[in-house]
Amino acid sequence: MTVTTTVAELRELLASDAPPAVLDVRWALGDPHGREHYAEGHIPGAVYVDLETELASAPTARGGRHPLPPITQLQDAARRWGLRQERPVVVYDDLGNTAAARAWWLLRYAGLERVTLLDGALGAWRSAGLLLESGHPATPPRGDVVLREGALPVADADGAAELAASGLLLDARAGERYRGEVEPVDPRAGHIPGAVSAPTGENLAADGTFLPADELRKRFAELGADAARPGAGATGPSAGAAGPGSYAAEPGTKSAPRIGVYCGSGVTAAHEIAALEIAGFHAVLFPGSWSAWSTDPDRPATKGERP
Repeated sequence: MTVTTTVAELRELLASDAPPAVLDVRWALGDPHGREHYAEGHIPGAVYVDLETELASAPTARGGRHPLPPITQLQDAARRWGLRQERPVVVYDDLGNTAAARAWWLLRYAGLERVTLLDGALGAWRSAGLLLESGHPATPPRGDVVLREGALPVADADGAAELAASGLLLDARAGERYRGEVEPVDPRAGHIPGAVSAPTGENLAADGTFLPADELRKRFAELGADAARPGAGATGPSAGAAGPGSYAAEPGTKSAPRIGVYCGSGVTAAHEIAALEIAGFHAVLFPGSWSAWSTDPDRPATKGERP
């Protein structure tokens, strides 16, 4: 699976006879002004995507702050963005792709294979001295893309707990939130018992690009990813439709990946999954993440550095 596109590659593709669709997913926790940031300067021709309303449905206690949108809602949004069935898609943000990865993961989950992240995000485009466009470009012609959910695996809260117990569950939040020292958004502080701290920011080099594949592989191997591969001795629920205590398997595999990832609300966890893919590991997303887990009083929480 190709995860990233470089600035040089995107520049060449945009000048070709078959340019990709480019999506700008400007979002950050606590900053509701993504559309204004986009209007101030974006890659020419990029279409703004609103994470809160287009890449998520309304918050619920069970689904968390950013539940996955219904596939019909996502398909309608993707057609508004101008996505076509055979046209590649490149997504970016201005925060190391930690928000754009949500669009990358969702479109992959919905069956699109030619979706990549702009490595280094908007910062890399700026650093290359390339022009930005301001304002809001004309609405693109409506696309014809057909989306079908389930091409990537997901876990519910029971499935996440099972992965923490017998596989590997990575917590992609900042270390202080994992340890329970602070909790700026969700009802309780701490982490899912058995989860291992793996902050998303540590996937990136100083310039905002992903670390090289060998460095990411070393990072995740040290966190236990090699031991958690399917067939590496772990046991768990059978693959199949997601439901209580289960997670959906990746199509074409006999068993679901034994690595799961969660964050605050299922956004930056997608970035961790992208990094894992670069490193050669497949992982399951727990979309509800800590925002769903911490809302349920029957779910235990652990504080401190240890899983």
